Amino acid sequence: MCDYSLELVASRPAKIGDKLVTTKFQNSMTRGFAAIGEPNVAVCLLPGTEVAFEKEVKYERTFTLFPNMKLGEKVAQFRQINTGTPSVHHDALEFPDGETVLLTRLREGQHATVLQLPASPRPVNPADGQKLNSLVR
Repeated sequence: MCDYSLELVASRPAKIGDKLVTTKFQNSMTRGFAAIGEPNVAVCLLPGTEVAFEKEVKYERTFTLFPNMKLGEKVAQFRQINTGTPSVHHDALEFPDGETVLLTRLREGQHATVLQLPASPRPVNPADGQKLNSLVR
């Protein structure tokens, strides 16, 4: 899925093996994934899609003394959080250590590969959504 803020950006669904790059899209104030060679097309992930980054993931924090952070992780699963709240970012990555980072916080230019798609889209259990809301960076 692609966040609400990418409604005016061309998009396509992710495929296994897609080579992606974190991108800030034109005509949008958000970041997401684009395929290498398709910088103006958002690649939309389904909840449960697994991606592997080439290097440790870097993201930006807000309202902190240390705005740029690095995770010790390279593999993550795509999730949607805060789905009951309109007009906020929902697209996020959950890492094996339980940390969840909004896609729009990822630093631009990071490369990742789609490893696996979910067998079928699965909704987030409301209780799980509450848990994730408390961990969002």
